[in-house]
Amino acid sequence: MNKKRLQKYANLIARVGANVQKGQEVMIYAELDQPEFVKTVVDECYKAGAAKVSVDWSYQPLTKSHVRYCSKKVLSTLDKWQIEKWEHQAEVLPCKIYLISEDPDGLAGINQKKHAETMAARSKIIKPIRNRMENKYQWCIAAVPGKEWAKKVFPGERVGAAVEKLWEAILTTSRVDDDPIAAWAAHNADLAKRCEYLNSLGIKELKYKAANGTDFRVGLLPNAVFMAGGETTLGRGVYFNPNIPTEEAFTSPRRGDADGIVYSSKPLSVDGQLVDNFWMRFEGGKVVEAGAEYGEETLKELLAMDEGASYLGEVALVPYSSPIRESGLLFYNTLFDENAACHLAIGRGFTNTLVDYEKYTEEEAHKMGINDSIIHEDFMIGTKDLSITAVCEGGREVAIFRDGEWAF
Repeated sequence: MNKKRLQKYANLIARVGANVQKGQEVMIYAELDQPEFVKTVVDECYKAGAAKVSVDWSYQPLTKSHVRYCSKKVLSTLDKWQIEKWEHQAEVLPCKIYLISEDPDGLAGINQKKHAETMAARSKIIKPIRNRMENKYQWCIAAVPGKEWAKKVFPGERVGAAVEKLWEAILTTSRVDDDPIAAWAAHNADLAKRCEYLNSLGIKELKYKAANGTDFRVGLLPNAVFMAGGETTLGRGVYFNPNIPTEEAFTSPRRGDADGIVYSSKPLSVDGQLVDNFWMRFEGGKVVEAGAEYGEETLKELLAMDEGASYLGEVALVPYSSPIRESGLLFYNTLFDENAACHLAIGRGFTNTLVDYEKYTEEEAHKMGINDSIIHEDFMIGTKDLSITAVCEGGREVAIFRDGEWAF
């Protein structure tokens, strides 16, 4: 891949994604697949003014070894230095950049129950510290090609060719063109106009229907808004883009207010484990029944992670003609596939979708109806024929999506 284009991408991640500020600390999380590109991102963060950039490396085969050989007690515990590391983050509020490249099947064969239970235990320890950081720091998730991931997306290609094609798909859908920063400014402006219209309607609930069997309704909160594109941190007021790419307008629904059935339109990759051709049935806002042709055990472990894992935390609107879907590729990666189709998310909701959210404690936000959970997992339900109708104040109905596209 052309080095100048990769440098543009790295610059986009540093300056538009994380929007690194002068003197700020940056933490980058990456697998071992593209060390040269990681180094380029480090350089671009320093050029943006970062005072310190550190990289945490991970490797899926090591994760499998840890789960296989370590006791549940060890896996469920954080050492003193690990807690101190989190405390440091809560103090300095670093930028966090996640460069994902994992193999969609990389954790196949792992002891799912042990892995899920120990992850849940660790998350409970981290949660109070993370809550102190919530909405106060910039973060960005972007992607680089891993060999196994590339072969999954392009199974008929040699490894080198597959990686090159995946690079091209990532850069194209991430708007890395002649002027990526200008392209993202225009894209964010368009998404902001969509949200402005949605928020003017006074939507009480959304009704979904598709030929694959999806027949579903979900209630929205009267004091929550649709968001899209960039966000602004509390305190410092720094504007950043959490996801590169992104095509969604999203909000957090009212916990306990969803009924009906939804069918997946794309596979879901959960911590390197694939779930495909699945469905969920909701009653009173909760998933009461679920099934999958592939990865059903993983799906059910996910729904049982904690009490809030079987409730919705997000509804997101994405047109069927999004650049990700028009690429014709199934990425087997939620960052991309969620931006190819309308989707929902089980688990944690976003407190910052509430109007004046900074005035409320987390407990108050949850009492208002924002779901709480240690997980947040998006799953795609958008199809070519999906219709979404908004029921607004006074019972007025407004078409939001028709035939998979924006109706306005």
